[in-house]
Amino acid sequence: MFETAPSTTVGFLSGGGQMGARMRAHDWSSSPLGRPETWPQALRSAASLMLGSKFPMFVAWGPGLGFLYNDAYAEIVGDKHPAALGRRFHDIWSEIWPDIAPLVDKAMAGEATWAENLPLTMNRHGYDERTWFTFSYSPVRDDAGAVQGMFCACTESTAKVQAEEALRASEARASGVLEGMGEGFMLLDREFRILQMNAEGFRLEERSPDQVLGRSHWEVYPGSEAMPIGQMYLRAMCERVSLTLEHRYVWPDGHAAWLEVRAYPHPEGLALFYREVTERREREDALREAEARFQTIANSIDQMVWSTRADGYHDYYNQRWYDFTGVPAGTTDGEAWNGMFHPDDQERAWATWRHCLATGEPYRIEYRLRHHSGQYRWTLGRALPMRDAAGRITRWFGTCTDIQDIVEAREVLTRSREELEGLVAERTADRDRMWRLSTDIMLVARYDATIEAVNPAWTTLLGWDERDLIGGAFMDLVHPDDIAPTLAEVGKLAEGLTTLRFENRYRHRDGSYRWLSWTAVPAEDLIHAVGRDVTAEKEAAQALAEAEEALRQSQKMEAVGQLTGGIAHDFNNLLTGISGSLELLQTRMSQGRLTEIDRYMTAAQGAAKRAAALTHRLLAFSRRQTLDPKPTDVNALIHGMEELIRRTVGPSVHIEVVGAGGLWPALVDPGQLENALLNLCINARDAMPDGGRITVETANRWLDHRAARERDLPPGQYLSLCVSDTGTGMSADVIAKAFDPFFTTKPIGHGTGLGLSMIYGFAKQSGGQVRIYSEVGQGTTVCLYLPRHHGDVPAGGEMPDLAGAPRAEPGETVLVVDDEPSVRMLVAEVLEDLGYAAIEAADGPSGLRVLQSDARVDLLITDVGLPGGMNGRQVADAARVTRPGLKVLFITGYAENAVVGNGYLEPGMQVLTKPFVMEALASRIRDMIGPG
Repeated sequence: MFETAPSTTVGFLSGGGQMGARMRAHDWSSSPLGRPETWPQALRSAASLMLGSKFPMFVAWGPGLGFLYNDAYAEIVGDKHPAALGRRFHDIWSEIWPDIAPLVDKAMAGEATWAENLPLTMNRHGYDERTWFTFSYSPVRDDAGAVQGMFCACTESTAKVQAEEALRASEARASGVLEGMGEGFMLLDREFRILQMNAEGFRLEERSPDQVLGRSHWEVYPGSEAMPIGQMYLRAMCERVSLTLEHRYVWPDGHAAWLEVRAYPHPEGLALFYREVTERREREDALREAEARFQTIANSIDQMVWSTRADGYHDYYNQRWYDFTGVPAGTTDGEAWNGMFHPDDQERAWATWRHCLATGEPYRIEYRLRHHSGQYRWTLGRALPMRDAAGRITRWFGTCTDIQDIVEAREVLTRSREELEGLVAERTADRDRMWRLSTDIMLVARYDATIEAVNPAWTTLLGWDERDLIGGAFMDLVHPDDIAPTLAEVGKLAEGLTTLRFENRYRHRDGSYRWLSWTAVPAEDLIHAVGRDVTAEKEAAQALAEAEEALRQSQKMEAVGQLTGGIAHDFNNLLTGISGSLELLQTRMSQGRLTEIDRYMTAAQGAAKRAAALTHRLLAFSRRQTLDPKPTDVNALIHGMEELIRRTVGPSVHIEVVGAGGLWPALVDPGQLENALLNLCINARDAMPDGGRITVETANRWLDHRAARERDLPPGQYLSLCVSDTGTGMSADVIAKAFDPFFTTKPIGHGTGLGLSMIYGFAKQSGGQVRIYSEVGQGTTVCLYLPRHHGDVPAGGEMPDLAGAPRAEPGETVLVVDDEPSVRMLVAEVLEDLGYAAIEAADGPSGLRVLQSDARVDLLITDVGLPGGMNGRQVADAARVTRPGLKVLFITGYAENAVVGNGYLEPGMQVLTKPFVMEALASRIRDMIGPG
């Protein structure tokens, strides 16, 4: 009912009985194999061979391993037939896939496999059944030699295996040979009680018979009922089927072994045969590892490697053989490789091979072997026998080496002297003109890096003679760090691209390396290259770079010296103001002249505030200042500073402020932003010695990916604060160094080079960026980009004096942790004046002990840098483990970014920078504790 006339394009499906007819009539549209007219020749040949055989066979092809089979195999498929035709191999035999997948993987990797009486649990008639099969998987290659599918010839040996094993069990019990067996034997009744065990079983068991016999198997071997071995026993007993399993069992006393266990139904219950296979498993693992090593070595050498059985049957070739010949894997097994010889060499080659097989002499012969290009190339064949301990030959291992170039060279040597001299003279005339006189090295090489020719400059430049190089690989001379880019460049040449000014390092004969700049052009089979020595240029450039860096470091150190001198001078002035005011204050109080006390206190406080401002500038320069970010209206901040900026820059400079309407808020430290704006305006003033105009402008900016990438920022919403001047401008070189610490264009004594560096540090800590736009003679614009804050700006308030500061609620307690006694004393005095209970601690561990006690603590005030192995942030984090809602106020004059979260604080934490006024401390305490 399936017979149809085959088309001319699917003639390979002719015949084949019912499966041939089905394949011709099959709808292949949903099959991973596609329509037969599109099948490659290798698949067509395999399918034709399969259909013409009466032996059970199938072919699996392509990435999905589409499935084809013949009439004989249809009986094996069972109820899966005919739906299995054209489906994926895995989908058809999913129940046995874990058992056969490793064999399939090997076949698809190019390795033929063989399995004899392999046990498989199949479901082909609606239920699971134990089966045994003997089969082989062979890789099938396409015209390019790549494995695209696999071919299987198989036979089912289930009946044979079951009959043999059942007969063996019956005969063993009847004849009384169980005790002499090298396998363990155990007989279970239908209740799984152990009725009998032979001597080998007790040897493996290492327990006495009275501890085993008559007892339940599950009692003697605790936990085995839930193991795969116990499940096999239960199934064999229930279904009355023979089963086999390799199982690693650990006895109650701790010793373990791999056992091969075979279970057979028996009239009394279940007969078990088992033997220890630990050594075999270890040998198999070692053999697989050795085979893998052999395959790796064989495929890594540039020779064709082959092997035969003792009788000369060829059953192994490495990948190099298939690359050279271009034939599909397996097609030259046995005596089939005779067809690879040149017709004139076949009889001689096989006569030599048969003689060596008969005598055991080493095999060595030169013959012509067919190359994948269709040409014959001269090859040297060699082989040696491998013998066992008795001296018998067990295998032959051989190689084939391409010696075409050697043979051609020999042919050249056999020519007449006149012809040879003519050839030499011709070659010399062609290349000597440029070849011998050039100071650049010249190279002719294959794409596999084999050197074909070199000019004398190799000796002059690198010390290598021509005889040292010809036939070797130029990659052997390349510096290890340059191998990857050199291979990439050779790959471009192989694609037909010309190399211009490619630089790498080649090893001199003395072991040193020289820099070469290469120009190379590709030919059909060769690379022609010229290399120029650029070592001196490289060394000169390196020396120049080192000299420039040394000069730069020297300039920085000079600036550091200037900075430290200036700082020392400023601090001495400030300390003089503070100490002098305090001395006069003490004197006037002792004299009873209290009317002048306010003047001295004002002078001391003013000097202290100027000292605090100086330390903040130093911390900003080091980019380690502790930021106190707050939602900030930048337009209002600029408006509040406008009069200060006008007084600072002087009357010769006109100030223009352009504030954007609806400007977004920014989350920044207002004091640091004021400092940055004032610095930018002072720099702008200094760039206009004859006066000019400064424009302060704000704007909302939405940066897309391109604009954000240009400014080194994530895409998103930002506000910009830009200060522009009409001054002298900057060159590109000056802009590139402007943010470097200590870099300045001002004369010595007029600047430290810290201003822009401090602004850059503040911007980066605030999550933003700063950029300079300038042209010489056209002025400069410096823009700060700050992230938009999505929130409202709270209204500002006046700082209350200490007398009017908010008072504590009853029972409110503050823990003060600071290693400086004077700071603890002052803070505690302020707290007590405000009605708070104060607890003092001199280091981190002491403070933490208070926090881990039952004492009431409404607020923790702590310095960041503390002795005792814990800093203030660590104390706060540890305290919040047991007091999650604890409010924390850090008081610090210097803080690591890591301590305050890269410049930002967690909710419920604030920072107050030393030195601070007591009114600010009191107000901050009340704000953090909140209403009682």
